[in-house]
Amino acid sequence: AEYMGTVLNRIIERHPRFFSFQHTMPPKEVPIATIERKFILDALKQGCRIDGRGESDLRNINITFGEKMGTVEVQLGTTRVLSAVSGDVVAPYPDRPNEGFLNFFVDFSPMASPFFEPSARPSERNIEIHRLVERAIKETRAIDTEALCILAGSKVWSIRCDVHILDHGGNLTDCVMLAVVTSLLHYRRPDITVVGDEVTIHSVDDRQPVPLSLHHIPIALSFAFFDDGNLWAIDPSLKEELCCDCTLVYTMNIHKEICCLQKAGGTPLTIQTLMKLAQIASAKTIEITEFIKQKLKDDADSPHRKVIQSFGYSKAKDPIDVFAQKQPPAQ
Repeated sequence: AEYMGTVLNRIIERHPRFFSFQHTMPPKEVPIATIERKFILDALKQGCRIDGRGESDLRNINITFGEKMGTVEVQLGTTRVLSAVSGDVVAPYPDRPNEGFLNFFVDFSPMASPFFEPSARPSERNIEIHRLVERAIKETRAIDTEALCILAGSKVWSIRCDVHILDHGGNLTDCVMLAVVTSLLHYRRPDITVVGDEVTIHSVDDRQPVPLSLHHIPIALSFAFFDDGNLWAIDPSLKEELCCDCTLVYTMNIHKEICCLQKAGGTPLTIQTLMKLAQIASAKTIEITEFIKQKLKDDADSPHRKVIQSFGYSKAKDPIDVFAQKQPPAQ
């Protein structure tokens, strides 16, 4: 345990940008009653939770694909997130002529929770989730921005991922990361042909669109701690988040690599606890990754998707309207 603790400390010192530690918890959306807090803690001490799960059980995950490639709705328990990926050809920065763009935008709509207020400035929770997504995908080079280059110094791909919070039922971090990764895997960009300095972008009617190249699939798993770190629970619900002392987010891939680690709250944790949770997160990451791949395969093999591909993709422009425009395939 001492050796593993020394190794972990050295990794944090050498790669500080992949690790984020906050001494205070982000502001709570709404206070929880004392008697309800006591009931939740008493249930955890007895090895159960208010929704019937065990301490290492995840809520049900449901993934729904829209007609437009790259539009995905993910439901984690009662938390729902919509992610839509789009691409455009733009000019690169002069100082980085060989790199494309990969941008993420997270929208905390008041529709998701009455405690999300519309504001020109992003909230602390918005910034926290946005930074975690960027560290897990951009800084670990899950998508290499140099692979988005079409013609050096002239044309590159600009990939934009818009995330909309639809329902807040707790653990937004895991649900957002799951939606972002799935939408990036589901997205298809138009095929291109480069001859000299001439670039031809083929329509979906001429050539089959091509997927983005993801080198690995980062999965976020959140743990909430109670009773000064003596109790913990994976995938906390909204009420569990409101009464926890601190949270710890592991972002890992199937190769058992920690992409980033984020802790909010000042409750100290032992090395034994960190190593135990890392093993649980690694096992859950493999299960979720296989689940995503199976869902993508089922969507690609579905008759509805084959009909859409044969006649061109959906003409819908607004990702929010994609799910409302579903119609049975033409005979």
